[in-house]
Amino acid sequence: MSNQLGDAKKKLNVAIVGGGLVGSLEALYLAKRGHRVSLYEYRDDIRNTPLARGRSINLALSIRGRRALKDVGLEDLMINQHGIPMRARMIHRPDGTTYAMPYDPRTNQCIYSVGRNYLNSILLKESENLDNVERYFNHKLVKSNFKDGSLTFMKMDTKESLQVNADLIIGADGAFSTVRKEMMKQPLFNFSQQYIEHGYLELCIPADKDGGFQMPPNYLHIWPRGNFMMIALPNQDCSWTVTLFMPFKNFKEINSEGKLLDFFKKYFQDSIPLIGEKKLIEDFFGGSPSALVAVKCRPYHVCDKALLIGDAAHAVVPFYGQGMNAGFEDCTVLDNLFQKYDDDVASVLEEFSNARWRDAFAVSDLAMYNYIEMRDLVNRPSYRLRKSVDDFLYWLLPDIWVPLYNSVTFSTMPYDQCVRNRQWQNKVLAISILCLGMFLFIILFYYRRSYA
Repeated sequence: MSNQLGDAKKKLNVAIVGGGLVGSLEALYLAKRGHRVSLYEYRDDIRNTPLARGRSINLALSIRGRRALKDVGLEDLMINQHGIPMRARMIHRPDGTTYAMPYDPRTNQCIYSVGRNYLNSILLKESENLDNVERYFNHKLVKSNFKDGSLTFMKMDTKESLQVNADLIIGADGAFSTVRKEMMKQPLFNFSQQYIEHGYLELCIPADKDGGFQMPPNYLHIWPRGNFMMIALPNQDCSWTVTLFMPFKNFKEINSEGKLLDFFKKYFQDSIPLIGEKKLIEDFFGGSPSALVAVKCRPYHVCDKALLIGDAAHAVVPFYGQGMNAGFEDCTVLDNLFQKYDDDVASVLEEFSNARWRDAFAVSDLAMYNYIEMRDLVNRPSYRLRKSVDDFLYWLLPDIWVPLYNSVTFSTMPYDQCVRNRQWQNKVLAISILCLGMFLFIILFYYRRSYA
């Protein structure tokens, strides 16, 4: 992390739209470079509001996110005081038996379950220690002009209009970004979104009667069931956030308490005593399944005036646990470019936009694939065989053979390179199997000839 700029250098007036995880982190990065930052969020201060139902309350923090938090001095706080390490997947079979699949048996690296609200609160609190960051909550962006850097907000409590000007506008306002909507009016801007046919609904496993965990806490628990699945992440209060993912048509078919209990007895029998029948019914019918959308777009910038980061640039489905981590990595990459180009905004934005989209597209595709892996492939012998081969080769050749999950989760290798690395590994294995098959065929051929 670079030091603050000297007085002789021009300080930018930056407006960040979106005070969530990525926006509040980017505010810290820019402020510590000496720029003046105004952070606008259309919701109330998250530190003063209860958890919003349907919005995941815990997230999987891995190395890319940890690196960003380290840059702003918050990694130790999140890891040592709040994060719960998850060292493996704990797979729950339909009969209630379980088995563990370590994430990294070679070096025992892990991911961390962290609270969304807590992390967001810590980032906002840290910004209060910096004189060059101002926070504006309940401010909804209604109009923007990239030519002159003007933004018009509506104050949600008074309905008053507020117009501001900025040298740089950063859109960190989520998958349905208002800043991006304005960018879509620009020529040569490409945009696509994809809703998957599966939705999600959050349930909860409470702490036990003694206030402890009801399941082993250092795992990400998964109930893979082919076309659907359930996962559980541990919380600081020893409860578990349980998320059921399945097609909307399946949710629609479960329209009575009896059907719900029959469904869970058939597919998630071991979870019923953990959740409790009454709580299961209350939580399931107390909400409705939420949709999952993936967004791809490019370029991410307009001249030297506006930039998209985080979900506003590349919303992904949550199945690789990289949404937050990829957004945090945006902030790290951006800071490195500010350092590289000595705060020349035009050069920074252009390189960020030209280079980052490949990684964003790659992690989006990886997340889509990982849903199939988590809900179905983990149960297949072929998947476990491939994982064993990958783990063995990683142990034997750690600098050459890095499994896909390890490269994505436990390294800062660009996402696009992770995919290309996997494709190379697939070719190597295919050629090796082919060569082995030919070798065995030749041996068998000469063996039969010798005894003919």
